[in-house]
Amino acid sequence: MDPCPFVRLIVESLSLKLPVDPSKPAVAGGGVHPSATPCFCKLRLKNFPPQTALLPLSPSASSADDPPPDTATSAPGFHLDPAALRRLSGKPFALRVSVYSGRMGGRTCGVSGGKKLLGRVLVSVGLDGAQARPVVFQSGWLKLGPAPGKPAPARLHLVVRSEPDPRFLFQFGGEPELSPVVYQIQGSNIRQPVFSCKFSADRNCRSRSLPSDFTNTRGWMRTLSGERERQSRERKGWMVTIHDLSGSPVAAASMVTPFVPSPGSDRVSRSNPGAWLILRPNGYSVSSWKPWGRLEAWRERGPTDGLGYKFELVTEGGPTRGIPIAEATMSVKRGGQFSIDVGSSLKSPVKGFVMASTVDGEGKTSKPAVQVGVQHVTCMPDAALFIALSAAIDLSMDACQLFSHKLRKELCHDDQDCYT
Repeated sequence: MDPCPFVRLIVESLSLKLPVDPSKPAVAGGGVHPSATPCFCKLRLKNFPPQTALLPLSPSASSADDPPPDTATSAPGFHLDPAALRRLSGKPFALRVSVYSGRMGGRTCGVSGGKKLLGRVLVSVGLDGAQARPVVFQSGWLKLGPAPGKPAPARLHLVVRSEPDPRFLFQFGGEPELSPVVYQIQGSNIRQPVFSCKFSADRNCRSRSLPSDFTNTRGWMRTLSGERERQSRERKGWMVTIHDLSGSPVAAASMVTPFVPSPGSDRVSRSNPGAWLILRPNGYSVSSWKPWGRLEAWRERGPTDGLGYKFELVTEGGPTRGIPIAEATMSVKRGGQFSIDVGSSLKSPVKGFVMASTVDGEGKTSKPAVQVGVQHVTCMPDAALFIALSAAIDLSMDACQLFSHKLRKELCHDDQDCYT
């Protein structure tokens, strides 16, 4: 498999120095701006959504040769895919960083307009050679360009650099529940079949040939006590098996905890989520599986209706010792992107970009596009695990539909009311 070129533009070591206000008493330790007002910056790169990051305040000084700050933050960074690399290569372009005081949302006590522009800096970025080696574009303190009508004594510390980040690209040929072919994308016009999916919805399926410790611990296969919900009020037994081109199963996603509505509600709650196991073959046997990861999903309440999820790696210590590496919420209406991108500051054996998968909004035709970092794929079965995980998060959008809504017939059991 040949990967596609990606470059990650990283913005880190962010910190701000503000001048000491002579009209106010110095704070303990001296030399720190006495204001408690938070500061943040907004980063803009042409044709990319803007990003924001909080800015911690550093002791004031006057030299651009001051050492790096003791306290700093990082921005999410920009992922440059092959199309962006073609568009931006050839000549330098500018990363604009605007610095504000006030809250990032721009609202104070419900009133908009709570932020104030302190100044801007521009960092020149050139991508020549960036696909092959790391490049540093800026490292150190920069004087803020003034806001209109204001002096500019403040300084911003930042590091802007790029790293090659090649990725394998995959595309489902159809919705996961329709058992599609999965293609590898190479270049703009090359689509090569690499996997096939088989979806099933078996209400009576229980163990999926899993070891007993994964079926009896921590609700992996929940037994509902007391009065059970009616069968039509459960979504369970879904499974997607990923096959290689020879037809051998190389990965699977199995719904091991049913998606059921919380009492008195028609939604799957965070306190009682449904769950999937992402599985790999257990040795050379095609009839038994070994858990690799666990995905929980639920329907978030709030001003924006959302699909909440949490993914963790399963360790040799069993189901009670998983390693959380992704947790977020995406819009049910618009969909979004499921992403595993672990910062270096987190205590995890996984670092950097791992994978990303598109998820379309509820009721939309979904053909997930999947990116997988090269460093996490040593063989085709490794890639298949991420394909299975992509199918699971996509199907979770269906599993978390309000129970007052009907599912499509491919997802239903015989005793459920579905649309065709």
